[in-house]
Amino acid sequence: MTERSEGTGRVSPKSGGAERSEATPLWVVVPAYNEQARIGGTLDALAAQTDLDFTLLVVDNGSTDGTADVVHRFAATAPVPVLLIREPDKGVGCAVDTGFRHAITHGALLLARTDADCLPAPGWVAAARAALSAGAGMVCGRISARRDEHGPLGRAGFRAVVAIAAAFGRLRPAHREAGYLAPYRMHAGNNMAITAALYLACGGMPRRPSPTDRTFLNRVRRTTPAIARSRTMVVANSTRRLRAYGLRRSARWYLDRGSGDLTPDPR
Repeated sequence: MTERSEGTGRVSPKSGGAERSEATPLWVVVPAYNEQARIGGTLDALAAQTDLDFTLLVVDNGSTDGTADVVHRFAATAPVPVLLIREPDKGVGCAVDTGFRHAITHGALLLARTDADCLPAPGWVAAARAALSAGAGMVCGRISARRDEHGPLGRAGFRAVVAIAAAFGRLRPAHREAGYLAPYRMHAGNNMAITAALYLACGGMPRRPSPTDRTFLNRVRRTTPAIARSRTMVVANSTRRLRAYGLRRSARWYLDRGSGDLTPDPR
């Protein structure tokens, strides 16, 4: 495993991990902030992929807990190359952009992203690779609610919030203006993949706190019509925002109305 501090540019090798002598063309980027309790599940889900021909890059966005320690322990026996870098500028947009650009600099041609509180299904990497290899510049997957965080009612509430946000996005006049090359269809930033060439061409992820997904999608829509959706590219999302905000405030957040007096990143 390699650990890097983005601010200094120093690179120091860590013992253990599944090192390879050459970079893989597909990298999976996972931004993380204070995810000690959940990132282990995410890492295990990535280790259980049917397609293990990828490099895993975790971007620690200034965690103050044991997130990095969990990554270190995982890397010692991981079936894929694992790297950990730190991004001191707060915000998921900063962490994702730094991670994607680091991967591209080190040879990545295809990029996939999930978050450190999510559980990608075993065929997630394979589905992302298949869609990009078939000609998509960007592919968006299907999201569901984690079954270990909420019961049926909570999962139904999550589906309702996502459906409302998706409908709002399609109907929003600003998303139907001239200049877009593809219709608007909501995508989850924690379940997407993109070619390195398109990421650079569209300008990349906005470097700001969440929410960033809508702005990024519109950047891509202004660059290419080659945006695909994959029903087999599945990620189970954390429902902790629903628990922290309640249904109404969660809907406001997903509709890009901000979090009001609540933290934008509940833990």
